[in-house]
Amino acid sequence: MVVSNFFGILLVMEVMVFCGWRLGVNGLSMDYYMMNCPIAEFTVRNSVTSALESDPTLAAGLVRMHFHDCFIQGCDGSVLLDSTKDNTAEKDSPANLSLRGYELIDDIKGELENQCPGVVSCADILAMAARDAVFWVGGPFYQIPNGRQDGRRSKIEDTFNLPAPFLNSTQLINLFGKHGFNVQEMVALSGAHTIGVARCSSFKSRLSKFDSTHDTDPSMNSNFAKVLSKTCAAGDNAEQPLDPSRNTFDNAYYIALQRQAGVLFSDQSLFTSARTRPIVNAYAMNQAMFAMDFQQAMLKMGLLDVKEGSTGEVRENCRKIN
Repeated sequence: MVVSNFFGILLVMEVMVFCGWRLGVNGLSMDYYMMNCPIAEFTVRNSVTSALESDPTLAAGLVRMHFHDCFIQGCDGSVLLDSTKDNTAEKDSPANLSLRGYELIDDIKGELENQCPGVVSCADILAMAARDAVFWVGGPFYQIPNGRQDGRRSKIEDTFNLPAPFLNSTQLINLFGKHGFNVQEMVALSGAHTIGVARCSSFKSRLSKFDSTHDTDPSMNSNFAKVLSKTCAAGDNAEQPLDPSRNTFDNAYYIALQRQAGVLFSDQSLFTSARTRPIVNAYAMNQAMFAMDFQQAMLKMGLLDVKEGSTGEVRENCRKIN
């Protein structure tokens, strides 16, 4: 299910990325598992492909889970940890209740533990799974360095630092900037909303008593507001695709923003703002540019606050620390 017009740039991307990262960064390397678990990449890709053939909507869940993992204490698999009687973990935060794919990560981990016990981290499995999910829905394929270790901390209070759907573009720029991303990288990463859905609870505030002078969000097309209202008539958990092609990686998300049909306030603010609108317009016009910038930003995100040595571990079970 890979969009054919990306094929021509895939080899270029692989060469560029491999050349840039082959020597390793922060202890990570492209061939990290070559000697001690050479089946790691194949196992992850095969499992993800099989799962997405059964349920294409899982792709968005895997990408979002990787994002939510990396933005809290770095890419360390902390989002995978279960709560205990003494601690409420990240996954039980309201911001993470819609995440999906935990069982798939568990299955992959179990298979790799049988073949290469104590070698492949949960953080690496999640990063590879998200990468393979992007490719399966038609996005760019990119190699990623591995060697991330798993963290031992997962606390609900840390999720308050995740981007909220009511943030405006300035707030998003500041939040992403704290993690080292520039404005263009932020807009590119927001393009992950080219796949997946949003629940009514995350956008219903745009539909009534928006502010003192507007009943509905003025940045939203009035006809689209009716579409969202119809969705919300089914309740807070009712789902609305984030763009018209919910299971395909393309630039329809940015085109929707141009038409004032962004589902989330945070998304539409990227077009409302004069600072980010030119980037939205560029991606709406050039899908290949978006794909290239997206894969580079995803690579960068996958390197956030990587844990090494005594700062982390390789969990035997992704749901609990060793």
